[in-house]
Amino acid sequence: MNTADLGLPVDVPSTALFTDQYELTMLQAALAAGTAERRSVFEVFTRRLPEGRRYGVVAGTGRVLDAVENFRFDADVLGFLRENAIVDEPTLKWLASYRFGGDIWGYPEGEVYFPGSPILRVEGSFAECVLLETVILSILNHDSAIAAAASRMASAAGGRPLIEMGARRTHELAAVAAARAAYVGGFATTSDLAAGFRYGIPTVGTSAHAFTLLHDRERDAFQAQVNSLGRGTTLLVDTYDVTEAVRMAVEVAGPELGAVRIDSGDLLLVAHRVRQQLDELGARDTRIIVTSDLDEYAIASLAAAPVDAYGVGTQLVTGSGHPTCSMVYKLVARAESADPKAPLEAVAKRSTGGKTSIGGRKWAARRLDERGVAEAEVIGTGAVPVELADRQLLVELVKGGQVLSREPLDAVRDRHATSLANLPLSATQLSRGEPVIPTEYI
Repeated sequence: MNTADLGLPVDVPSTALFTDQYELTMLQAALAAGTAERRSVFEVFTRRLPEGRRYGVVAGTGRVLDAVENFRFDADVLGFLRENAIVDEPTLKWLASYRFGGDIWGYPEGEVYFPGSPILRVEGSFAECVLLETVILSILNHDSAIAAAASRMASAAGGRPLIEMGARRTHELAAVAAARAAYVGGFATTSDLAAGFRYGIPTVGTSAHAFTLLHDRERDAFQAQVNSLGRGTTLLVDTYDVTEAVRMAVEVAGPELGAVRIDSGDLLLVAHRVRQQLDELGARDTRIIVTSDLDEYAIASLAAAPVDAYGVGTQLVTGSGHPTCSMVYKLVARAESADPKAPLEAVAKRSTGGKTSIGGRKWAARRLDERGVAEAEVIGTGAVPVELADRQLLVELVKGGQVLSREPLDAVRDRHATSLANLPLSATQLSRGEPVIPTEYI
């Protein structure tokens, strides 16, 4: 069973308070002014990619759908709002029956995106849409940042498997979301059991230095681990002397030893020496796993080393220097009145300092060259050109408040691999640069 299909909620009774106070105070004022029921369109986008990045990765969409479904103002939540005088009684009465009943369109999870891409489009009354701003942004900004870092690391690894090991470097719930996003971006496994339980991600883990230090001798630790987990286990060989530990590991487990892990030192040099030693001891099939504060650049520097897998923690769960994608949630169109038949009118923020937005309900398509390689992200508000009709990116996720479907995480992961493969080859370069394809507005 893939638990990603179950729509499991976060570990709180409701997601309704995963929001900023001004969402509720805006609601109160709009209800009083008679504008709360105006049909509205909000869009999630980013004005720019993190410095030097060539593309972004959409991640967290499945979690957004869960959050929208669980956005409920139960008695305890309403009591908190009342006791703290956050909103007035008419607003509390309105919130008590809140259910999102609008539509949501978005880039399918795992797809790449670029500056201006309408990653998510939320449509409904102003009242029901505005409340979702913070929770949607918190999920997409976090998960997309992790997935983008994971994607870069996976490209640098060149097909060698990556292990997500960042649970101890971030908030306990963020760790689960990070493991999910890392899997979308190309990681193979996680050490976090909550992520395995909730999302069906393969989990791995053997021992830490503490296990070796617990025993009187390193050999005793190795023997205990092999006795418990079998010869195919991974032995940590850098607690004391690496060369002696490798020799001892093969003596204890034999040539069937699954792997050795190196967590310190000059990884390039040590990996070569360990590979040579393992081969000389007859353990030619024993793999080498390296950890120790890796990022995409460190992984790339080990491309020529005899490394079979990488374990990544801190740099992954912090987005490798970019822990957010700077996505925003902006009103781009609204009706002239609360009449359901009232036409939509484009609206946009006009200000200095680079925080402008483009009004209108948008579509997006990716134009390909004659070889099927992406050459532009095309965004418009009018009719979709015939030649781009079958290249549109947004898909319907929620209709009339009902989630249309949920995807297995493996399908999302595969989509990202396909999407990345359709970009120009320079997308996978680690050197700083502009977005790999331009954004065109028509």
